[in-house]
Amino acid sequence: MSRYDYVVVGGGSAGCIAAAELGRAGASVLLLEAGPAAEEHPATLDADGYKETFINDAVFFDRFTVPQPHCGGQRVFIGTGRVMGGSGSVNGMVYTRGAREDYDEWPEGWRWDQVVADFEAIEGRLRPRRREPTAWTSACVSAAEAAGFRHREDLNDGDLGGVIGHEWMNYEGDRRRSSYVAFLGGEERPAKVTVISGAEVHRIVVADGRAVAVEYVQGGEGRRAEVAREVVMAAGALETPKLLMLSGIGPGEAIRAVGLPVVADVPGVGQELHDHPNVPVFFRSRHRVDALYPQLYSFYRTCPESHLPEGQADSCYVYWPAPSAMKQAMQRVLPGMLLPPRLYHGAARGWVRKAVGGLFGIGAARRAVDHLFGIIVILGKPRSRGFVRLASADPRAQALVNPAYLADPEDRRVLARGVEVARRIAASGDLREWVRGELSPGPIARSQRALERWVGKNLITTYHFAATCRMGAEEAAPADVRLRLRGLRGVRIADASAIPSTPVSALNAPSMLVGYRAARYALEEASGE
Repeated sequence: MSRYDYVVVGGGSAGCIAAAELGRAGASVLLLEAGPAAEEHPATLDADGYKETFINDAVFFDRFTVPQPHCGGQRVFIGTGRVMGGSGSVNGMVYTRGAREDYDEWPEGWRWDQVVADFEAIEGRLRPRRREPTAWTSACVSAAEAAGFRHREDLNDGDLGGVIGHEWMNYEGDRRRSSYVAFLGGEERPAKVTVISGAEVHRIVVADGRAVAVEYVQGGEGRRAEVAREVVMAAGALETPKLLMLSGIGPGEAIRAVGLPVVADVPGVGQELHDHPNVPVFFRSRHRVDALYPQLYSFYRTCPESHLPEGQADSCYVYWPAPSAMKQAMQRVLPGMLLPPRLYHGAARGWVRKAVGGLFGIGAARRAVDHLFGIIVILGKPRSRGFVRLASADPRAQALVNPAYLADPEDRRVLARGVEVARRIAASGDLREWVRGELSPGPIARSQRALERWVGKNLITTYHFAATCRMGAEEAAPADVRLRLRGLRGVRIADASAIPSTPVSALNAPSMLVGYRAARYALEEASGE
C-alpha cells in the first residue's frame, strides 16, 4: 500500500503532461500505465518507428467495434496505444490544434483565444516542427490550389477553412518527441513523479462520496494506491469510461446489468462517443512517391448546406504516401477483415500477416506500392453518436464500443462528396502529371448513390475517439468545465473523453491541452485559488 497526492490513470498524450505538471508543482504523483515501458519497445521512441508499432500487438489495445449496421455489419478495428506515451507513442506524430470555430463548440473558458496560451506552453516543451516538402507533396499542393484550396505555411493559427499545408509534427531529428519524451523522459521527469508500467487498473475505491484509492494489478499481483487529493483519469476515451463503470461510476442501469453495485449514478459516462471515420481514395502514380510520412493535410467545407456555420471545414484530406506504411497497414487491418472473431486471436492472424509480408517481398509488389498514393477523406465533424458500455464485470474483457458510424445520413453524404473532392484534386495542377489512374473506388462508384454505398463498405477509423465523459456547464455533462467528474468528489477527467465535440483536426494536440489544463485546475483548487 502507498499514498500519493494524485494518481494519474493512463500514461498517454494527456496523462504524461498531467502527471508532469502536477509533479513539477511539488505534488507526489503516481502514474499508472497499463502497457509496457516505451524503452522496452524502441520503435515507440523512433520517428520512423510508427509503422512498426502499428503491427506490434504488445503496444496496442487490440479492439473492434460491435457490428456497424450502416457499414455492412462489419466490426471496425479501433485499436489504440497501450504503452507509455499511449497513442502518442504509436501515431503519425501530427500535432494540430484545430480550427478557431471548433472551440466555439466547447464551453466558455475553452474558446480559441482562451486556450492559445496553454498550447504555446505545451509547445515550448514539445517543440513540434514541419517536414520539408518533397516533389510529390509539392505537386499535391499545386493540385489543391488549382482545386480551390489556399496554401498556408501554418496550420496551427486557427484558420482551417479551405487550406492546405504541411502539418506540424512532434519529432526531433530521427526521434519521436511524444508527450512522454518531452515531459517525463529522462531528466524531464520531476522527482516526485513515480511511473509504473504494466499496471492494469481495476477500479477506483470510493468512500463517503470521494475517491480514496486505486486498485490495480501488476505482474499478477494486486496492489492499492491511496489518494490524498484526486484520481486523474487519462486512460483515453474508450478506457476511461470503462474503468469508471467498473468502479460503479456511470449509468446505474448499465452497471447493474453486469452485476456490479452502483457507487455514483452518472448517466452521461460512456455516452456521446464519436470518432473521425475515413475512406481512402487510392491512385496509381507515374513516378515514385518520394514522401515517407503523412505530412500534408488540407481542410475543406465539403457539404455547404450542413449544420455547421458558414465557412467551417467539415472534412480533412490527408495525402498519404503508400511507401510509408502500406505493408504494415495491410498486416494490421486485413486479419480483422478476413478472419471471423473466433480465429482472429489465434495462429491464423499470424499466417495472414506472414502472407502479406511475403507479398511485399516480391519486387513487382514493392514497385507497385512505390507508385501508389492515397488521398484519405476524413469526416472531421461527425454528427453520429454512439456509446461505450461494459460487456461484463471482468476488467480484462473489452467493453462494448459502438461509434455508430454513419448513423446520421449527413455523415455518409459528406464522405461521399469528399471522394469527389479527392478526385478533383488528383485531376488538377501538377498532380495530373503524376496520376496514372484511380485504383479505388474506381469506376464502380461514380454516382452519389454508388459512392455512399462504397463509403459504408470501406470505412475505417482515424483513431480520434472523444466525448465519453464530456465536459460542459450543463448538469447532463459527466464533467464540469474544470474537468471534475460530477456525482462524486476527487475524480478529474484529463483526456479526449472530456472533449465535447471533436475538432476537424487530429486529437493529439487537443488531448494534450486537456491534460495540461486538468493539472492546472487541480493545483489551483488544492491551493484554494
